[in-house]
Amino acid sequence: MWRIGLTGSIATGKSTVLKAFADLGVPVFSADAAVAELYAGDAVEPVEALFPGVARDGVIDRTALSQRLAADPAGFARLEAVVHPLVRARIAAFLDTAEAQGHALAVVEVPLLFESGYDYGFDAVGVTWVDPATQRQRALARPAMSGEKLDAILARQLPQDDKKARATYLFDTGLPIARTVEMVEALVAAIRAREPRQ
Repeated sequence: MWRIGLTGSIATGKSTVLKAFADLGVPVFSADAAVAELYAGDAVEPVEALFPGVARDGVIDRTALSQRLAADPAGFARLEAVVHPLVRARIAAFLDTAEAQGHALAVVEVPLLFESGYDYGFDAVGVTWVDPATQRQRALARPAMSGEKLDAILARQLPQDDKKARATYLFDTGLPIARTVEMVEALVAAIRAREPRQ
């Protein structure tokens, strides 16, 4: 089975590309979605222990957590030390299940794939990208996003050009969405043609 990691900077269309894979019947996994589940489950107790007061009714309040991290950027490393192993375990289980089911490929979206330095064992990496002006416009249109917050996020992310240089596949989401979908369809068809189902 061909294991693809999907990454890209904020507001570069990762969710759009992941959905295009899913629409073709490809098993997909979102690390962000896994974190959301963990913040309502297994990660609540350890995260609350690190940052007392960020849990509300048994769920991590992401706004409160963001505020704490903004005041204490060193907290990111402590948070990641707790949450990342939980996410990685879910990714490994997802990939094992997809392979056992006989799929030709599976896609895992990991926003900070390069930044984490962790080797997930992917066979290839897809990178979403868009011109910086469009990226900024998209990001600032998000609820509760500010220029200051966006700059802080971008400061923690590898520049787009560096990510593009390390990509196996590139997805320019500044193109019309139909073109992005066509790129995904062509890639999936090529992989399925060379990786017959068992």
